[in-house]
Amino acid sequence: MSASDTFEHLRMQPRIDSSAFIAAGTAIIADVEIGARSSIWFNCVLRGDVQRISVGAGTNIQDGSVVHCSTGGRPTLIGDAVSVGHGAILHSCTIEDTGFVGFGARVLDGAIIRRGGMLAAGAVLTPGKVVGTGELWAGNPAKLLRTMESKELSALSAVAERYMALALAYQNGGAENIRYKEK
Repeated sequence: MSASDTFEHLRMQPRIDSSAFIAAGTAIIADVEIGARSSIWFNCVLRGDVQRISVGAGTNIQDGSVVHCSTGGRPTLIGDAVSVGHGAILHSCTIEDTGFVGFGARVLDGAIIRRGGMLAAGAVLTPGKVVGTGELWAGNPAKLLRTMESKELSALSAVAERYMALALAYQNGGAENIRYKEK
């Protein structure tokens, strides 16, 4: 873990695995659980004050994203090796293992992204919609574009792997260790 703010609310304290990376400026509030090797990047807010938020292992929630829930509604459940792009909003939804949410996308109440499903940048997945396994959805409101090819699905997993390595570099010495060297 690194510099961030965690807040207890109504006697609910965040539970963060010791191997997780939490970047500076992040607020993690109340009933939030973050799994091993996950990374929560700069200026994110995970606010589990009205319902539970669960983040699986090896997941990355990128800079400026917001995760919250509806009062009395569903929890927000994020699986293992999920990538949530910069500035995304997740609200009372489910993102299954290896799901991908693009930059600035919105996933609203009761919506689900199944294993290996992808929501494109800027898309809005409206309440109750389901992105199927391996499907790519885009637009506002989001609609199915196509089923992804195996190489595209492998690329989704590679994003999660890269973010785990990047988080480890930050934990082991900071920004000077993260620049990729050309061969």
